Amino acid sequence: MTSAIAARVAELESILVDGLAAGGPVHFGQLRHGYRQWPFVPDRALVTVAEAPAWDDYAPPPMGPVARLLTGRRRRAAARAQAQARYERAVRAHREQEALRLAALAEAERRHAVAEASRREQIDRHNALVDQVELGVEAGDARAVADYYQLLIEAVPLPDGVPTAVDVAYQADQRRLLVVRELPAVHIVPVIREYRCVRSPDRIAPRPRPAEEVRRIYSGLVAQLVLRTLHAAFAAEPPGLVDEVAVNAHVSTRNRATGQSEYPCLVSVTATRAQFADLVLTRLDPRECLRHLAAVVSPHPWDVEAVPPIFDPDLSRYRVVEPLDAAAVLDSRPVLLQLRPVEFEHLVRQLFEAMGMHAWVTQASGDDGVDAVAVNTDPIMGGVCVVQAKRYRKVVPPDAVRALAGAMEDKHAGRGVLVTTSWFGKATHEFAARHGRIQLIEGGQLEHLLAEHLGLRVTVGPLDRPESGGVVRSMPK
Repeated sequence: MTSAIAARVAELESILVDGLAAGGPVHFGQLRHGYRQWPFVPDRALVTVAEAPAWDDYAPPPMGPVARLLTGRRRRAAARAQAQARYERAVRAHREQEALRLAALAEAERRHAVAEASRREQIDRHNALVDQVELGVEAGDARAVADYYQLLIEAVPLPDGVPTAVDVAYQADQRRLLVVRELPAVHIVPVIREYRCVRSPDRIAPRPRPAEEVRRIYSGLVAQLVLRTLHAAFAAEPPGLVDEVAVNAHVSTRNRATGQSEYPCLVSVTATRAQFADLVLTRLDPRECLRHLAAVVSPHPWDVEAVPPIFDPDLSRYRVVEPLDAAAVLDSRPVLLQLRPVEFEHLVRQLFEAMGMHAWVTQASGDDGVDAVAVNTDPIMGGVCVVQAKRYRKVVPPDAVRALAGAMEDKHAGRGVLVTTSWFGKATHEFAARHGRIQLIEGGQLEHLLAEHLGLRVTVGPLDRPESGGVVRSMPK
C-alpha cells in the first residue's frame, strides 16, 4: 500500500519529464486512430460445459444373492424407480443449465459485436473530424486551427485523474493561440504518506502526509501541466501557425460560502516561440520557470486563490471577425458620422489597440449587444472590457447603458465602455456612476482620443440637439 502511494506521488511529480519522454501527437497523421478488431474472449464459465449426469451415479447399488432374497421384487422395483426419477430430474436440470449457458454465451457475443461496432463508429467519426479539421487548416480557417490544437493538446497522455480538457481559440492576425486548461483539484495529491503495521492492537495505521508537502506537490503539478500545455502547442506542426501561446489554467470548484460552482484561474501565462525554445524542460524547476516567463500565479493554489487571467477564459464565445483598417478610410473621410457602422466599430477597436489593449470586433448580428471586446493584459489592472459603439446624431437613449450592463454580466467582463459620436443624457450618466464599472466616451472626448493615440484630426459631424433649437457641429470637449 505504501509502495502504491509512493508510485502515485512520483507519477504526479514527473508529469513534465515523463511526458516529454513519452512524446505526443504533433501532426494530423498521429491524430488519426486505426481500427483493429478486439477478439471475443468470453468468461470461462460461459464456455465450460457442465458434465452430464451419469446413470451409474443414480442407479441402486448391485445386490448379492442373500440381499436379493431378503429384498422383495417390489421393493427393488421401487428403489430403481426412485433412482430413475432422480436421474431424469438431473438430466432435465443439466439441459436447462446448458440452455441458459448457451443463451448467456450468445448474449455476451452479441454485446461484444455491438461494442465493436460502436467503437469502430467512434473511430470513424473521430477520423472524419480530423479530416475535416485538416481541410480547414489548409484553407486558413481560424476555427479549424483552434480545433486542430485542441485535438493535439487533449491527446497528450496524462496520468489517471488528471483532466485533459482544454478550450482553444486562435487569432490568425497575431498567430496567437489562447488555451484554457482544466486543472485537477488539490485532492489529487494523496493525503496518506505511508502505512505502518501496529502490533498492539494488530492493525494497519495510515500516516498522513504533512500539509506543506501536499501544497508543494500540488503547486508543482499545476506548473508542470501549464508547461506541458505550452510544449504541446509549440511542438505542433507546421510551426508557422503559432508564434505565441497564452494559457489560462483553471480549476472547477464550489464556493464553500455560497455553494455556487466556480471556475477560478490559478495560473495565466503567455510565451513566444523564441522564449519557449530557450527552455531546457528536462532540467528546470517548473515553478521557477513560470516566474521566469512572468506568469501570473496563484500564491496559494491549494486554497483556490484566484488570479486575474491575461485573457478572458470565455473568449471563444465571441464571434471574432477579421480587423478592418478604419483609420485608413478616414484619410479621405474625416467626418465620423459619414462612416458606415462597421467602419466606426473597427475605428473604436483600433483606438483601444493604440491605447495598449488587445481588441476584437464581433460580428454585427447576434453579438448580444457587444460591438467589441478589449483585453488589457496588465496582470494587476487588466481584464476584459465589453465595448458598445453608437454612431448617433442625437442623444443616446438610457436603454443603451442598461444593455451594456447586461452584456457585461453575461460575458463576465470587469469593465464596460459606451462610445458615441453624440452625447449621453443625465439618466445615462447617473446609471454609469451607480454601476461603477462603466465608462462613457462622448463625441468631443472621442475626437481628442483619436488625435492623441491615432494621430487623426477628425470631426464628429452635425449633431441634432433639441434643446439648442437646431443643429450643432460638434460636442464640447
